[in-house]
Amino acid sequence: MEKKPEWLKVRFNQDAVNEVAELMRDLKLNTVCKEANCPNLGECYRQHTATFMILGSVCTRNCRFCNVTTGHPLPPDPDEPMNVALAAKKLGLRHVVLTCSTRDDLPDGGAEQFAKTVRAIREQCPGTTVETLISDLQGDTAALDVVIAAHPEVLNHNVETVKELQKAVRSKATYERSLSVLRYCKQKDPTILTKTGFMVGLGETEEQISVLMDDILATGCDILTIGQYLQPTAKHYPLARYATPEDFARYKQMALAKGFRHVASAPLARSSYKAWEALEETHDLY
Repeated sequence: MEKKPEWLKVRFNQDAVNEVAELMRDLKLNTVCKEANCPNLGECYRQHTATFMILGSVCTRNCRFCNVTTGHPLPPDPDEPMNVALAAKKLGLRHVVLTCSTRDDLPDGGAEQFAKTVRAIREQCPGTTVETLISDLQGDTAALDVVIAAHPEVLNHNVETVKELQKAVRSKATYERSLSVLRYCKQKDPTILTKTGFMVGLGETEEQISVLMDDILATGCDILTIGQYLQPTAKHYPLARYATPEDFARYKQMALAKGFRHVASAPLARSSYKAWEALEETHDLY
């Protein structure tokens, strides 16, 4: 595996990480920060923010880019929505991001658990905004309607990579389904900001990136995130290259020129990294 460049090396305060991790353990919660080995874990924990991973830490899919455990998950925890809300209250969060392991084993893909958690946060933390980073829910519009009805300020679903690499990288998902999820949500409730993200460094070309941006923008998507793929282990999808900070600056300008309202494009950018800034800046553009 190619040596990691300096711009991808991060340092963090272990005490801050331990403090938030202890709170999560006490409330029996998971964070995608920990489960996915996010490189921004230290910075976000230090700022008392985290992306809550609801519906357990076991995923029913086995995408080749992802480090989340695959297997047979447990039933949804009925206490989880309130526990997430209590954690958000204790941390004093102004913007809560909810994501999940993909739950193809559930009839609604976990949509009702998302909705319950959004409602619990609103009850415990008045004024706090909420972002839901959902799976594709197998394209089920009834399930999507459940999440939309809870009215998160931001509805996020990641396309992950260019069309040509979808099958190799995320075999149980499809490019068209992910785009249709974004399109449906925006059409169903235009007042909800829609958001998606993709990785670079998987072997995509510049032209494929440009087409991907066009296809995403055509769904009405407001916010785009672009980050570096980091190969979790030798068994995961092979890393093709490390894009430079200059590459990411170019991708950002390309996306803004095409018409996205907000673009976060950097080596360490992730779909939920500094999500509150994207929300605030995008609202300012309305």
